[in-house]
Amino acid sequence: MTKINIRTARREAGFPSSWRWIAIAALRALIVILCVTTAVFFLIRIVPGDPAKMILGEYATDESIAALRHTLGLDLSLWEQFMRFVRTLFTQGDTGNSIVSGVSVRELIAARTPVTLLLIALACVLAIAFSLVLAVLAATNKDKLLDHLIRVFPAITLGMPVFWVGLLLILLFGVRLHWFPVGGVKEGWSGMLYSLTLPAITVAFSQIPTLVRSLRAQMLDVLESDFVVTLRAARIPRRVILFKHVLRNAALPTLMLFGVNLSYLIGGTLVVEQVFGIKGIGSLLFTSISSRDFPVIQGIALYCAVAVVAIGLLVDIVAWWLDPRTKEKR
Repeated sequence: MTKINIRTARREAGFPSSWRWIAIAALRALIVILCVTTAVFFLIRIVPGDPAKMILGEYATDESIAALRHTLGLDLSLWEQFMRFVRTLFTQGDTGNSIVSGVSVRELIAARTPVTLLLIALACVLAIAFSLVLAVLAATNKDKLLDHLIRVFPAITLGMPVFWVGLLLILLFGVRLHWFPVGGVKEGWSGMLYSLTLPAITVAFSQIPTLVRSLRAQMLDVLESDFVVTLRAARIPRRVILFKHVLRNAALPTLMLFGVNLSYLIGGTLVVEQVFGIKGIGSLLFTSISSRDFPVIQGIALYCAVAVVAIGLLVDIVAWWLDPRTKEKR
């Protein structure tokens, strides 16, 4: 039976290929989220440190520590703690209450989420904008001085740790030039955007090298294709060829790469928040790790896993919708 007959049979059987692919992708995303949540639950309990001792202090008696461990359920076996965690997750949609503050993890994360989401969104916009400009300049000036300079940029910056880049930007634009604040977030939307600009540039800095290199290579391949030669022979304006035809055909692989790298971008955002003293999810995560606040760590890991998987699924759907060849492969 040919491929066309197989697709026709599936469609007649009531299983359209598009919905079938979306269902499989959603199931795969759910499995990834469950695996990440389970792995984090067991890994954080392997790390040395007793939350009860950290809460009560080093001078606490053994009896008070044992009583607090019993109250928090830390004296149960790992399997019993895991079953309690799963039951709480599915019945309350939460990972429990914070061991340190006693507040619901969902409330703690919800209070810190707006700042972190704004920082991630701003970093994505800056990364895409800078990557587009640099890739277009490099591809349209192939083997010239500007192209060589832009090609050297990714090679130098790709191995720079994001926290080190943040410290350099603070010293340059915050301490020396006084263009941006060195830390914290001001009130109001304009104040938030102003305060988050330098951290967003720091986060975007880690994504720009790979995006520029990928988009430049894809644009050069498209520029050398036959249909571009035909468009040039038809005297279509260069600007129309570049932005309407070349970028549209070259952007899809870079879009897929950006979707894959979003997990690193979110992780970099959490680190940058600590560097710039931003009270977002990242600072909450590092504080919870130092105090062994298991429910908060599990909640942050769960929500980050959901965000990464959802964004990856959305990128796959967009790529599937934009490229007919991807539809046929699916």
